Amino acid sequence: MPVLPSATLKRKSSLPVWISIGWRVLAVLALLGLAVGVHWLERDGLKDAADGHVSFLDILYFTSISVTTTGYGDIVPVSNSARMFDAFVVTPIRVFVVLLFLGTAYNFVLKRTWDKWRMAVIQRTLSGHIIVAGYGTTGSETVDELIARGTDRGRIVVIDTREENLGRAKECGCTVLQGDATRDQVLKDVRIESAESMIVCAGRDDTSILITLTARHLAPAIPISIIVRNEDNELPARAAGATTVVNPVSFAGLLLASSCKGPHLSEYLMDLASFHGEVELSERPVRTEEIGKPLTAIQTGLGVRLYRDGVAHGHKAPEAQALRAGDLIVEIVTG
Repeated sequence: MPVLPSATLKRKSSLPVWISIGWRVLAVLALLGLAVGVHWLERDGLKDAADGHVSFLDILYFTSISVTTTGYGDIVPVSNSARMFDAFVVTPIRVFVVLLFLGTAYNFVLKRTWDKWRMAVIQRTLSGHIIVAGYGTTGSETVDELIARGTDRGRIVVIDTREENLGRAKECGCTVLQGDATRDQVLKDVRIESAESMIVCAGRDDTSILITLTARHLAPAIPISIIVRNEDNELPARAAGATTVVNPVSFAGLLLASSCKGPHLSEYLMDLASFHGEVELSERPVRTEEIGKPLTAIQTGLGVRLYRDGVAHGHKAPEAQALRAGDLIVEIVTG
């Protein structure tokens, strides 16, 4: 799957649109007022080719024409001070006003149209991707591990509410979406119904469980992995639809307890969990040539467990003496 361009759905501004446009209008009026005031004070330095008299209406006309165009030549500055003011003040005002109106048109028309078009293009190509809801410390490490294991960066879609987090995700080559993953529309925007899997690490157990619940009702079959920090929340996470629940506190406790029995056990367990270790845990479907053979006879690694119809069986269990089609094998392979 090709690397997709990044799409960021910006958070809605806290200011109403009319205020955003209003301050631009006020800025233009203030600059016009400044130019009108100085031109009025310097009216003796202006010459009207029509009647030779420069009135206040002539000043308004000359200022508006000078700010928006280069003028028609019917009223011209003739004194040095008037010419210097037009050259070094009115001309920059003209450039600023043009840029201000162009920026307004870009922000409120062109940019929104462009963002919607780019989002539609990306959405049409999203399929078989991995959604990561939350790009804090855990989320970023998860993405790094996915990339290290060979996952195409363009297949990873990161959802987060914080723009700085999304900036780091974009640097990794991920597709990003700024929004609240507890909302149906946000998950629909990343085409959760066609995703391969979803990882939820929002930073708060209640938020992560709500994201899982939202994702499950939109995509009933998608595998969802969630991290919870409170042991009491493991059951609610599973009830919400999580297929895998990870508790880092419990895992850390296992590592610490193992280190009491041997100083190298925790190191080996970390090697198993990480792609960068010398050994790695891998899960795969049974191969055709392995059907009927015992789990201990596989050639790709050390078979330690198999899953048959969702039930786990150790390598010494009777079920592990003859592999069947549809079995999932968990093995230890060398890095």
